This record gives sequence, structure tokens and C-alpha cells, in this order.
Amino acid sequence: MLAIIDYGAGNLRSVIHALDYLGVESMRIVHSAHELKGATRVILPGVGAFGSGMQKLKEQNLIQPIKDTVRAGIPYLGICLGMQFLFEYSDEMGSHEGFGLLPGHVTRFPNNLGVKVPHMGWNVVNVQRPQSPLVQNISSEHYAYFVHSYYCVLGDTTDAVLTVDYGISVPAAIQHDNIYGVQFHPEKSQHTGLQILTNFLELSA
Repeated sequence: MLAIIDYGAGNLRSVIHALDYLGVESMRIVHSAHELKGATRVILPGVGAFGSGMQKLKEQNLIQPIKDTVRAGIPYLGICLGMQFLFEYSDEMGSHEGFGLLPGHVTRFPNNLGVKVPHMGWNVVNVQRPQSPLVQNISSEHYAYFVHSYYCVLGDTTDAVLTVDYGISVPAAIQHDNIYGVQFHPEKSQHTGLQILTNFLELSA
């Protein structure tokens, strides 16, 4: 059963639409801890500010259950903010603690890069770890759709499976054991996004 965590993020419906398109039948929208039981995969979509997102998850008593599920080896895919939550903290509008499942933090694009912030639109992704199951059938000629002002600074740079160049090179997708994340929006990224979702759904649980 695929669990999709709902804490009020605005892109949930479009993610579900993409999964419906791929023919996913066993899918549950999760609002509370007990609804996570029995999940064989977890997707956490997210948009908005880091601090408010973590606060909503806290109000729903979902933070520890999510961490326990991931630590039990269940494949997790974080989308956009759902990827950023994986790290130790974000400095978006103050310092806010994340899940702490991966070393690293989240920070804003510097002002001196000569690029517009937020990073919004289509960009080529660069494959760093072609052996990762998340990026099978993805090449460095593929495009993905990004909308973000903050990016992940990895404590372990080998976790990056895709990067994107936007003034600096930043992680576009990550993997650490059963933990996966994408900074871009797969539900808006056409072929690339559907392939990423397909690859995640085909993982051995």
C-alpha cells in the first residue's frame, strides 16, 4: 500500500493525479499516525515554508511515525519540501528543525549568483549516480520542473543522484538507502517526473 501524507500541501491533488495516470490502485491518503500502518511505500509531497510545514506535521503527530517508518526500511520519497524535511534544519525564516534523517541543512540561494530567485521553470538534470534505482531511464538530457528558493546542502555529497545547475550546482534528487527525495515537482515534469515516480513504485519494499 502506497501512503501519501497530507498535511495541507497544495500540490497533493496533482501528485495523486499523476499516480492515477500511472495506474496506482492501492493508495491511501494519510492524515494521522495510525493510517501509516501497513504502508509499503511513503510519499510526502510538500510546498510552502519549511517551518510551517513541520509545524503542521507536528500538530498531526506525524513526525515521529514518519521517522520510525523510514528507519524500519520502508521506501520514502520526499517531493520538494518533503525532501527538505529529511535534513537537520532549515534557515528559512528562522532556524527550524527537520527530521534529521540525513546529514545536512537547507538554505537560500545566495544573492550574488546572477540568477532569479525563486528558481522557477524547466532545467536539465545531471545524473550523478546512474546506478540508483530512482534514476533508471533518466539521462542528463532530461528536463524537470523546479519551484524553490531554498536548496539542500548535503552532509554526504554521495547522496546526490541528480543535480541541477542554477548559479551553483545543487541536489535535484537524492538517495540514501531507502530514503529518496526530489527537489523538482515530478507531477509537473512530464516524462522525467513520470519515470521517477514509476521507478519509485517499482522499488522492492
